[in-house]
Amino acid sequence: MYINDIHILIYTAVGVIGLLVGQFIEWCNKRLPEYKKVLSKDFFSEYMRHFKPNYLLMIITAVAYLGLLYTFDISLDFFKYALLLPMLLSAFCIDLKLQIIPNRLTLTIFETGLIFTFLNAVLNTNLGITTFTNSILGMLVGGGIFLLITVIGGIIAGKEAMGFGDVKLMGALGLFFGWINVILVSVIAFLLAAIISIGILIFRRKGFNDYIPFGPFIVLASLIVIFTPFDLLLTIVLKIFTLGMYSG
Repeated sequence: MYINDIHILIYTAVGVIGLLVGQFIEWCNKRLPEYKKVLSKDFFSEYMRHFKPNYLLMIITAVAYLGLLYTFDISLDFFKYALLLPMLLSAFCIDLKLQIIPNRLTLTIFETGLIFTFLNAVLNTNLGITTFTNSILGMLVGGGIFLLITVIGGIIAGKEAMGFGDVKLMGALGLFFGWINVILVSVIAFLLAAIISIGILIFRRKGFNDYIPFGPFIVLASLIVIFTPFDLLLTIVLKIFTLGMYSG
């Protein structure tokens, strides 16, 4: 049996890998904020002795992996996003809980992005330079947009408008998405932040001085960009900003 020309056994294997990766994310979420090594013998001597499955993370990761396989087939993009996705989920969980994005996590995203930037340049012989340039511009644009917001916001508000962890995360993600898509990630992240923040203020009655971490919005926006066709996503964003007047 085949789904989108891929055998069902491959989907099964990828789903099982997703379950295992989801549980590994739980381990990373415990270690990274404490600045401890993830690849450590403590995983077996400490974590596995008191093992408790995190079914939510396992299911989310497995479903996301199946979605990646269906969307990208067995390709370089599949492996690229299969490595990025657990790091995004870890950033989401840690920033939501502790309001930090560990430097080690951001650096790993950056390093992985660099590897795939060079792989794309080498394997895509016809578009190698274009692909490489797009990724580097994505890093500069992604980090630059958020750095500019941080600096200007700090001058106007007299306090940090956005954490530098968000700036570094967007710079690293730019390597994966390229400059056009990383702008889309930024726009969608701000739209999500505006909608959800208003809802929180209304229903939880939080004060305007309460800090709402921005990392989770970046992660959600990144997932939307990964799984949604570019043309469709661009049309939706343009319709939102033109109040439905954009006709395409």
